[in-house]
Order: sequence, then C-alpha cells, then structure tokens
Amino acid sequence: MDQELTAFITEKEKLITDELIRKVSDLSIPNRLKESMIYSLEAGGKRIRPLLMIASCEAYGGSHQQVLHTALALEMIHTYSLIHDDLPSMDNDDIRRGKPTNHRKFDEATAILAGDALLTYSFELIATDQQLTEQQKIYIIQRLAEASGPKGMVAGQSLDIEAENKTILLEDLERIHQLKTGELLCFAIEIGAYIGGANNAQLQAIKKFAAYLGLIFQVQDDILDVTGNVEQIGKPVGSDEQNSKSTYPKLLGLEGAIEKKQLYVEKAKKLLQEASASHGLLDQFLIYISNRIS
Repeated sequence: MDQELTAFITEKEKLITDELIRKVSDLSIPNRLKESMIYSLEAGGKRIRPLLMIASCEAYGGSHQQVLHTALALEMIHTYSLIHDDLPSMDNDDIRRGKPTNHRKFDEATAILAGDALLTYSFELIATDQQLTEQQKIYIIQRLAEASGPKGMVAGQSLDIEAENKTILLEDLERIHQLKTGELLCFAIEIGAYIGGANNAQLQAIKKFAAYLGLIFQVQDDILDVTGNVEQIGKPVGSDEQNSKSTYPKLLGLEGAIEKKQLYVEKAKKLLQEASASHGLLDQFLIYISNRIS
C-alpha cells in the first residue's frame, strides 16, 4: 500500500473509532444496549466508507472536521446493517470480524435493538452537526435515507435474499450489489465531495466513479469468499456458497470474476480523471479496494 494512503488510514481510522465509541459512551441509555452498540462498533473493520468520505472531501479542498459527524453516522448505519445481516433470520452468521456476532455475544433481541439504535442515532448526529448549514443537513439526510433505505441498501438486501437458490443474470447481480453495497459507498464519496465544494460536473463524475468502486468492492468480497481464509477476512470462508448466494465467481467462474473486476477498475479510473479530484488518495483507494485481502 502507498505510504501516503497508509498514513492517512492509520490516522483517520483511529480518529473515527475513538469518536464512534465516545459518541455512544456519552449517551444516557440502558447499559446493555450501550454495551451491544459499542461491541459492534469496536469490532473494527476497515472503516472504508468514512475514510472515503474524508478523502473525497479533502480532494476538493475540504477538511475532515467538516464531514466527521456525517462520516460517523455513515459508519453507524453500516454497522447496524451488519448486525442485522448476521441475525438467524438473515445470514445466520456466528462470526463477524473475527469475533462472535452481536446476537451470539448478547441475544437476538438486544442485537436488533442495537442495530435500530445505531440507525436512528446516525440521523441525530447529522441534524445536530454545527459544521453543516441547514440546507446541507436537509440534503445529506435525504441522500442518506435514500442510500440506506428502501431505495438503496435495504432494497439490495431484499433482492439478495430473493436471489438465493436461484440462477440470475449478471445484470441482476450488478443491480443487487449497486443497491446493497454501492449506495452507501456512493453516498460516502458524493457527500464528501459535496461538502468539500465540488461543482455539479465534478459531482456527477465522482458519483459514477463511486458506483464502479462499489461493484469492485463487492466483486473482491465475492472472490475473497472463495480464495481467502477466516483469519484474514474475519468470517467463515464459503459462507456465500453455504447460503446459496448469487456471486460473481458463481456466475462467471473465479477467473471471469477477476476479469470483470479489472474492467470495472479501468472504467473507474477514467471517471476519476473526469471528476478532477486534486490529489491521488481516491486513486490509491481504488487500487487498495481492488486488491484487498480482508
């Protein structure tokens, strides 16, 4: 990994994690609910979405302070989605990021409530952010609701469940992943650029770049489910196959999935040039996400 990107990730990842834990720790809420929320937030992960938001904001002249609360809100929504994904009624997973899943550590009802709490608290964080104008708050909340709700991530999760035990077309799989994974990644990059001061033309190009980045992220996720190991990826290898999920390797074969990912990478590179971001962190993130091993 590039040294500049390594330094950026190390510094900002710690900031994001520390602030996530501080925000929830300061809430006056039932202790078990708080412990459950913090447990999943502390489980770690790559913090890709908030990191991308900060990088995108800085690419257009903004600062991490301007997007910090929105970045925290986004990571809370991502964490809530993982808690609910792992539930017995969904993917029924016992391990997440190398630790027992929330419902295994606590219980199913507490896990559901922790997810609900993270989802709803995320919007409060944005609504009370003094770094944002009222107009910015309205737009950001609207876009986050679209990206995470029935038009975005939730729709993708629903289609993903419907596609289990079925053979679907590649365009159907792309649609699932654009919604389930891509919408929150698009939100991260679009809103970072929006707060950073990107113009309309730049925003349109960066949104298209983000859409391909979301597909790249998911293709690599599917590849790792075949080629990775539990120590690296933090969850059981082969869980997609076990749950009869539709994946890129299942539809295209492993080599075909790798070729498709590279095609997405080339398209993303061209769009990033059109977006005229002022530094190379987003380009480095593209390489990092495409080649990640966890």
